[in-house]
Amino acid sequence: SSGAKWTYDGKFDKGQDHWSERYPYCGGALQSPIDFESDLLRFDPTLRPIEVQNYILSPNEQITLGNNGHSVQLSLPPKMYISSLPNHFTAAQLHLHWGSPTWPAGSEHTVNNKRYAAELHVVHYNSDKYPNISMAVDKSDGLAVLGVLIEVGTFNPLIFISSFHLSDQKVKVPGFNIRALLPKRLDEYYRYDGSLTTPPCFPSVLWTVFRNPITISRKQVLQQLKSLYSSHAQDSAPMPLNNNYRKTQPVDNRLVLISFKEGKYGLQNWLALILEHE
Repeated sequence: SSGAKWTYDGKFDKGQDHWSERYPYCGGALQSPIDFESDLLRFDPTLRPIEVQNYILSPNEQITLGNNGHSVQLSLPPKMYISSLPNHFTAAQLHLHWGSPTWPAGSEHTVNNKRYAAELHVVHYNSDKYPNISMAVDKSDGLAVLGVLIEVGTFNPLIFISSFHLSDQKVKVPGFNIRALLPKRLDEYYRYDGSLTTPPCFPSVLWTVFRNPITISRKQVLQQLKSLYSSHAQDSAPMPLNNNYRKTQPVDNRLVLISFKEGKYGLQNWLALILEHE
């Protein structure tokens, strides 16, 4: 038997189509991720730019990088926080979701059904109300996650994942500029109420997914994917840690608020039309 309690693929009846049998919230309301389809989006002029504090860590601040068998996770120091939301949201960890070398499309959120190469999640908890992330994780106002869509391009200076051949390994890495993992523009984003994208799928997340992706090189992606393995002691062979993304979930009656104007009458399109006819 596999050592994991749940997996992404369908093997062992632990794949994502079976999550709700053991974790009922996974089959419940307000699930994430979702597809940001144009029809769902509503411009909200009150959405302020996201502001993050102390996101630049110095190299002498050691942070823990680990492979938990489902993703690669970096523990973040509590001095990092989001300052632009109604509550103080303290950073706890960041992790990634990605595809595979043969199918390099593994973002969780999609935009009009376009799936990006990967997605970064920076997880914060409401420290005004809860003493730690464990206490906040199942509360409706407990978590705020910043989602960053990742595109595969030709160049990016950010190489921050070292090789892990077995899950549950942990290593201390020097601190670095976490702000550089976010897009330049923090004022353009999708905002909705959702959930953890892994079991137990608590509907506790205020999601902010930035409109603009960041870019990493194809070579980097392939090297990183090749070096990441998910295996448990009970498994005979190491399993590559690939395709660790959840399928998009029903939107039901949720709206997605956007902080930018888009679509046929969006400002950019309007400007483009004017310039075209100059």
